[in-house]
Amino acid sequence: MASVDECRQALQDLAARLDRNADTVRGRIDLDRTLACRVTDLGAAFHGRLADGRLLDLTDGDDPKAKIALSTSSDNLLALVRGELDVTRAVASKQVSIKANPFDLLKLRKLL
Repeated sequence: MASVDECRQALQDLAARLDRNADTVRGRIDLDRTLACRVTDLGAAFHGRLADGRLLDLTDGDDPKAKIALSTSSDNLLALVRGELDVTRAVASKQVSIKANPFDLLKLRKLL
């Protein structure tokens, strides 16, 4: 089981990666939504905002009103961010749960 600090760092690494690629995806993906990431085995959560291909304002705590909510275990979160776990397969196998409208899911898949 990964720690809360490792999960926080993984999300910060994801934000940095998205930031490096933002210019490439900005024109193709119109997505401005609040995001909550819930780490089920740690009882922890993080939230931020996806905008212009970037993950912004990432901070600790849940956002129950987030338009996109991702729930998974700490180990699966780290594997997703590292690219070791395919998001589509993870959702299909119920390792990851993503609650969002279908159009946002399609955009999110392109972003990741």
